[in-house]
Amino acid sequence: MPHCAHYGIDNPETQAAFRAMKAEGGWAAVNTEYCSIHPESDDKPHLAAQLWDDADIRNQALLAARAHEHGALAGVELWYGSVHAPNYDSRLPARGVSQISTDYGTGQSCYAMDASEIRELQGFYVAAARRAEEAGFDIVNVYGGHCHTVTHHFLDPFYNKRDDEYGGSLANRARFWLEVLEMIRDAVGGSCAIAARIGVDTNREPGVPLEEARQFIAWADDLVDLWDVTISNVIDWHHDVTPARMYAENYQRPWLEGMRDATKKPVVGVGRFVSPDVMAEAVHGGVLDVIGAARPSIADPFLPSKIEQGRSDDIRECIGINTCLQRVWSVGSRLVCAQNATAGEEYRRGWHPERSRPATNAAQEAVVIGAGPAGLECAKILGRRGMRRVRLVDSDPEMGGHMRWLPQLPRLSQWAKLVEYRAGQIEKLDNVEFVLGAELDADGAADLGAQIVIVATGSYWATDGLNHHSHEPVPGADAELAHVLTPEQVMVDGVEPTGDRVLIYDCDGYVVAPGLAERLARAGKQVQVVTPFESPFPRTRQTGEAMYIRRLLQQLGVEVALEHTVEAIGSDGVVQGRSTWDTAADAEWSADGVVLVTQRVSNDALWRQLVERREELSDGGVTGLYRIGDCVAPRDLADVVFDGRRLAEEIDSNDPAVALPYRRENRVVGATQADPIATG
Repeated sequence: MPHCAHYGIDNPETQAAFRAMKAEGGWAAVNTEYCSIHPESDDKPHLAAQLWDDADIRNQALLAARAHEHGALAGVELWYGSVHAPNYDSRLPARGVSQISTDYGTGQSCYAMDASEIRELQGFYVAAARRAEEAGFDIVNVYGGHCHTVTHHFLDPFYNKRDDEYGGSLANRARFWLEVLEMIRDAVGGSCAIAARIGVDTNREPGVPLEEARQFIAWADDLVDLWDVTISNVIDWHHDVTPARMYAENYQRPWLEGMRDATKKPVVGVGRFVSPDVMAEAVHGGVLDVIGAARPSIADPFLPSKIEQGRSDDIRECIGINTCLQRVWSVGSRLVCAQNATAGEEYRRGWHPERSRPATNAAQEAVVIGAGPAGLECAKILGRRGMRRVRLVDSDPEMGGHMRWLPQLPRLSQWAKLVEYRAGQIEKLDNVEFVLGAELDADGAADLGAQIVIVATGSYWATDGLNHHSHEPVPGADAELAHVLTPEQVMVDGVEPTGDRVLIYDCDGYVVAPGLAERLARAGKQVQVVTPFESPFPRTRQTGEAMYIRRLLQQLGVEVALEHTVEAIGSDGVVQGRSTWDTAADAEWSADGVVLVTQRVSNDALWRQLVERREELSDGGVTGLYRIGDCVAPRDLADVVFDGRRLAEEIDSNDPAVALPYRRENRVVGATQADPIATG
């Protein structure tokens, strides 16, 4: 499906390689992300696809050609953002159905078009469709979903306040989009399929009600070849990109069923489809004609091929963690994936999700100490690269590191598939073996006799309240005391907080604190969360989980004190706090037990021991000593998995500790295709 990757028009090789990998993996069609049709629809700093002029045709043609090389159709999603396009780069005013302000903040609005300006905008769509045809695209999708584009704004009375022939009744509100579809069909319908992505209301404004969407589909049915049906709106956008903790696979079925009998044309939809059986049921049950995917195709570009080959156990399932969404939508960065470390690195680093080059130093043995996410990924790739022997060693009786207990928090069970997939793949490699339940010190690591030693011992939650706000421990915070606990003590050791009143100090802002709060509240505890952040668990806003979590915890009676720090934890059940914006304002809470979710600390004691004995290890035959993952610095799952992959992919470089340069797509003065790094 069309989905953002944040490679945009500025990175045509990266964009083409990323989408083409899906085509190689068996997806029948691959699409661009939202594609701007005019400089008035500029989304910087977010990077969209683009079809403004002939130069864009050349860049987009690369994607279409690469898709065709693997037998897939190539599609483009035409987008005019109107009030939701900030135009920070072009600095042009945006035109809109009405003069309204953006839903995404303040200081951004548009002007209401008159009839001539509407015709001009429709001409932008036609011109972009012609460019798409020239670039070699097979499918032109006129984007009208997610309240993020002007076609939807005309259709939706939340945005459309007009009193002329383009406003008021549904027939009038539908006029603009119907005219655009007719014009595009006349322009390119002889060579391109015409698709339309329509967003269906989730019973909250803004949004197009189900019955109105059905009527629009009936009116436009002769103008399109494929309906791309999705749900959500600006307020409830997470309904379409749902985290696994909130929604099961094929969760969009009720809305899709409501659309199916309104059209005679094929319908494609999504639902975080990862199970072949669920996909088959959606088709055979008459809900969908075509299975669509965004996140599952990122996690496993070869999902269709694996289904076709009967290799369902090899599917790298999307776990719905939404790091992809968080990076692209919230921080304006490149798309990454916790499950698939090669996403976005196909061109830059030449990585392939299913294949790895034979290592030139494959005659050597490697030992990976720590079977967490980084260690598992590293051992898997070292094995695939043909290292003579790879031993994956862990002090625990099970693999996973902190991913053994994190999925045990409420609603995070899907996250366990990150470990399950890698464990299953490693079991198929004859040259990789597990050595579990082995506590190693420096002597033990040296005695294993491997030439390459990789330390992946992870991290742990600070036991003294060390946090980002003060960069100091919290006075009175000591996890050796009965009334002070860390997440590991609760989840791994099974220690319950003393008494009925529990205070969770959250300086992390992600999933651990709300998970513990829900778990403890359901166990009958009175839970108070204290956090220095301006909103509860702010990173969950970026992953689409925040609204759900806040409602749930409110229902469970969990109280949240925002913009407050914990200044001291007393042994008398009194926790002293302070406002972050009014440092003269003290606060006080009563708590029988405190759980510290403050900062993770690298578990690097073994690494430091080995570094001190580097010369001795070298004399004993160790040619390489490296560390990866949280042992270097605690980070996101996607980043530690990438770290393990990067070292394994470069284990035969001159110095694997230093990442090899990757190919950048930046303009260099005097450069040529033959010499891309020339300086003129």
